[in-house]
Amino acid sequence: MTILTIIGARPQFIKAAAVSRLLRQQCRELLVHTGQHYDYGMSQVFFDELAIPAPEINLGIGSGAHGAQTGAMLAAIEQVLLEQRPDALLVYGDTNSTLAGALAAAKLGVPVAHIEAGLRSFNRTMPEEINRVMADHLATLLLCPSSTAVANLEREGLTKGVHLVGDVMADALLMALARAQDRSTILERLKLNPGGYLLATVHRAENTDDPARLQAILAAFAALDEPLIFPVHPRTRKLMGSYQPPPHVHLIEPLGYLDMVRLQQAARMILTDSGGIQKEAYWLGVPCVTMRDETEWVETVELGWNRLVGADTGRIVAAVRDFTPPAERPPLYGGDGHAAERCVAQLKEWR
Repeated sequence: MTILTIIGARPQFIKAAAVSRLLRQQCRELLVHTGQHYDYGMSQVFFDELAIPAPEINLGIGSGAHGAQTGAMLAAIEQVLLEQRPDALLVYGDTNSTLAGALAAAKLGVPVAHIEAGLRSFNRTMPEEINRVMADHLATLLLCPSSTAVANLEREGLTKGVHLVGDVMADALLMALARAQDRSTILERLKLNPGGYLLATVHRAENTDDPARLQAILAAFAALDEPLIFPVHPRTRKLMGSYQPPPHVHLIEPLGYLDMVRLQQAARMILTDSGGIQKEAYWLGVPCVTMRDETEWVETVELGWNRLVGADTGRIVAAVRDFTPPAERPPLYGGDGHAAERCVAQLKEWR
């Protein structure tokens, strides 16, 4: 059995680190990198740190407007499918690479498997929401990280080929934590003490493309009175323009996964609009303030470890100062380190 796997962005590299290693013990896998994230800090460092197999094919699409980027990926992936004739195509998550891969395969009659199926924000203004809904309805094997995701699919009439497998990001996090202890020196390099700083990330279009939301978030960072480490996504940095941070806000370049995991683990609190980081914060036992109006990972909010504050300056500042999570942190999203094994077992049985 030959599986063509499509990846293109940081979260997909992390998930592939958990799955590809096991998948290649059972099947022939061809890894296709679309090039959606392409420079060293956004791409190659993840392959180096997490021992991800080198992609057999790199499409080199690069960045661009959603339509142009997705269209270029669609045409290029279709050509790869015609040349390679795989038995199935595997996609992860909710990026433009996900949608392009699923659509190209479905049009050619190649079965599609979707890891991280069933997530919903119920906000159709988000490009990610469109991508994940379309990918789910094109897929024939839907591998879900949570029972909520399974229920979301059922409400949309998708019940066949749906399996609850847990979240493969937990597998990758456990692997990265072990490596980070020996290899990451980020706390020493930045002269940080565990529990003595906040960690922030901002990259979603709903925040970065809306000047009012981005300015409100930056105003909240400025109003805080403790060190805040802010690894800045290249696109976010461009949209920030001539922003000059106050002394306690430290803008740094994007980090590899090992350094980022180490920073998360030792932070007092995390402020983010990233879905993956919301989960990682929960697994690491670090309170999370999510600068969005909704989240796909509703369980982290329901269990009291994640607070939704939108892009409101006052709510962000108040949450950072007043938010204390509960003492208990029940297991969530199958974070037992075996989700990738369950995914590979379903892929193997599928054919």
